[in-house]
Amino acid sequence: MSDVIREQRDNGVTVLTLNRPDSLNAMGGELMPLLSEYLAEAARDRKTRVVVLTGAGRAFCAGGDVKGMAAGRDILSRGNNDNGERSPASLLYASVEGLRASQRATSLMLHAMPKPTIAAINGHAVGAGLSLALSCDIRIASDKAKLGTAFRNVGFSGDFGGSWLLQRLVGMGKAKELYLGGDILLADEAHRIGMVNKVVAHDDLMTEALAVADHMAAGPALAYARMKENINKGSTIDFATALDNEAMNMQLSGMTQDHQEAAKAFVEKRQPVFKGI
Repeated sequence: MSDVIREQRDNGVTVLTLNRPDSLNAMGGELMPLLSEYLAEAARDRKTRVVVLTGAGRAFCAGGDVKGMAAGRDILSRGNNDNGERSPASLLYASVEGLRASQRATSLMLHAMPKPTIAAINGHAVGAGLSLALSCDIRIASDKAKLGTAFRNVGFSGDFGGSWLLQRLVGMGKAKELYLGGDILLADEAHRIGMVNKVVAHDDLMTEALAVADHMAAGPALAYARMKENINKGSTIDFATALDNEAMNMQLSGMTQDHQEAAKAFVEKRQPVFKGI
């Protein structure tokens, strides 16, 4: 069975399920390469209008493969098959570049792809697994979900964008508390502080997540891309630059057939039919 299961639904929703349940969907095996591949394909595919990310079994994603770490695959020995001929600096450079590439292909892709992304958090989302969930535009959590940074518990500082994303959701002070303390939060507390958008009964999680995805998939895909760009850039640029960016994207979205259809539907007092063109 594949480490990531991809389901293409007829209405333009792509569901990606992390599928290493015996390891709580830890980032080992082929999970990260496959997730990177499927996200890139979803970003390119015009038929995909929304991406839903979830996990199989009891966890969303438990983060890094701690068992592999405990087995001695440390930062300077990973991938070292040259009988020690490479210098520590060369090994460190290769390790850093590999991690950067994986982060860009997963967390950055979920955050920046010009399509809505939804995390359906079915269970534990910790460490880099939490970072993946935070990278999505919308987070819907099961009432059985547990969320936390947990990096301190394994002596790491954190990766996959969590330090950048979390403070924008819960504030710098709370983000520091969660990173430095390593506490695991229940779903309701995560919702209270703004880490997740909604908490639903565990058995209703995918029904709710797919209902949100279906609603978004029926919307104006090209306008969504411009909305995400506005909001993502708006977190790091000054107000005047944000206004300039909004002006460009407003005019671009106004040139689409989807906008023309929406205006016509408004006059005719009916629901618009968006085609993403």
